[in-house]
Amino acid sequence: MRYLITSCLILAADRLSKYLVMHTMVEGESIPILAPVFYLTYVRNSGAAFGLLKGGAPLLAGLALLGVVLAAWQWKRIMAQGWRVRWGTAAALSGALGNMIDRLVYGSVVDFFDIRIWPIFNVADLAISCGVVLLFWEVLAHDRR
Repeated sequence: MRYLITSCLILAADRLSKYLVMHTMVEGESIPILAPVFYLTYVRNSGAAFGLLKGGAPLLAGLALLGVVLAAWQWKRIMAQGWRVRWGTAAALSGALGNMIDRLVYGSVVDFFDIRIWPIFNVADLAISCGVVLLFWEVLAHDRR
């Protein structure tokens, strides 16, 4: 149950942060938070990470939906795994859902965290990245070579 609650909180934080950005900023606007390192910059990304697959929102939303369905189908097996797999899957799925909602509703993903040396990202992207790191950590921790 705590995985579901955490996933819902991540999804809620993602939706709320995107709502606030869309309703308080103009697309392209950049607000310095810790200049010259960290800004809030409102952009829309119609592709995947790093702007790959521009205009591929329907395909990317479909892939995210497929991932969610597969994870739901395998949920009992996922819950039988170690904590890194459980938390990694929960985080990655909540992030995938957040960006999938954007793609289906707006045709693009709302991004706003801007650290200037990395592509602009959002809460969902952070959740996906943290989830993937936990899953890789699990693989590395159990690598028998």
